[in-house]
Amino acid sequence: MTKTFNLLFLIKKSKTKADGTAPIYLRITINGKPKEIASKRYVEPEKWDSKLQKVIGKSEEVKSLNTYLKTLEQQVYDAHHEIMKDKIVTTSAVLKSKLQGVDNNPRMLIQIFQDHNNKIEKLVGKEYAPGTLERYKTSLKHTIAFLEWKYQISDIDISKINHAFITDYEFYLRSVRNCNNNTAVKYIKNFGKIIKICLANDWLDKNPFSNYKAKVREVERVYLTEDEIQIILNKEFSTERMSLVRDIFLFSCFTGLAYIDVKNLTKSHISIGIDGEKWIFTHRQKTESASKIPILPVTQMIIDKYTTHPQCINENKLLPILSNQKMNTYLKEIAGVCEIEKELTFHIARHTFATTITLSNGVPIESVSKMLGHKNLRTTQHYAKILDKKVGEDMKILRDKFLFHKKREVSVLI
Repeated sequence: MTKTFNLLFLIKKSKTKADGTAPIYLRITINGKPKEIASKRYVEPEKWDSKLQKVIGKSEEVKSLNTYLKTLEQQVYDAHHEIMKDKIVTTSAVLKSKLQGVDNNPRMLIQIFQDHNNKIEKLVGKEYAPGTLERYKTSLKHTIAFLEWKYQISDIDISKINHAFITDYEFYLRSVRNCNNNTAVKYIKNFGKIIKICLANDWLDKNPFSNYKAKVREVERVYLTEDEIQIILNKEFSTERMSLVRDIFLFSCFTGLAYIDVKNLTKSHISIGIDGEKWIFTHRQKTESASKIPILPVTQMIIDKYTTHPQCINENKLLPILSNQKMNTYLKEIAGVCEIEKELTFHIARHTFATTITLSNGVPIESVSKMLGHKNLRTTQHYAKILDKKVGEDMKILRDKFLFHKKREVSVLI
């Protein structure tokens, strides 16, 4: 059921013809969203009574025009009744389409979702990263699986999507798919974009997300300490492959670049910065935001080490990086060999740069944010919170020292 349904005839004076007459339009408003249709009739503006919604006069021509407008109004009411009887979501756009004889076949969720993904696929490399496409493809797969699990259907009319649908979908992701909180929220958010498309096109009468709330939980970011970095840096590995993975991981620790951004680096990304020293000038693939990073001694040492590596020469790469999967596999081995009790992944290097390398050494958070390529300072502030925790740990040690001295003073007095 619609909450409001109003009809209003109005004169478009801005479209007045040379003979002084203006077109009469019928405005259909459903739930505050208007659509206008042309009556294909004209009248002199001064002869139109907006309150009575008719043309003033007693001539046969005036009577005929008013009768026509009443007939048009009745056609709208009849069309509105038919749509409601067929249990189709009633919007001003749907009603206008029916009056104009446009096909009003049910709009199906999976078709709309697939069309969205097809458009993204054609814009990969232009407006979207490959990872964005993969994320929406996975979301579509989960949506199809949910429909089969919940309703035993392969597609659904979007008019059937309501608040219960969203909460059931979330339950499915958390229970059947065993997604953690943030992953479930991410998939629901992706699904939400499809709903926004439907709302923008007036295909939905009500937003099913209007009373839905889901919050991303802050995840504790793992990073390496100075001592752990030093252990990895000084470790002699038995294989060249392990040494290579260690070097590239440390390169990311001292630049803050994500895996894909390190992989995309070429020698052309290195130039002289504002301070006359070498910098890396690149763009994050994930957000397309600029990253300008001064090259530290360890970074330069790694770059120099692989300058003549065959893969760097043949593929015009700055570093001979392996696949992300292989990198993470070897990093787990490195953690074991170095006796570091943390599950090393390549992304930990980025966290390490933000905390141990920069913020812990007094680099202002604004500078760190710019080097990381964050679009919002709040994203960088998560790392500052980690350091607050470290401050607490350090102060606990100091507090314990004071307690120790206080106990000694008491024992001496006794």
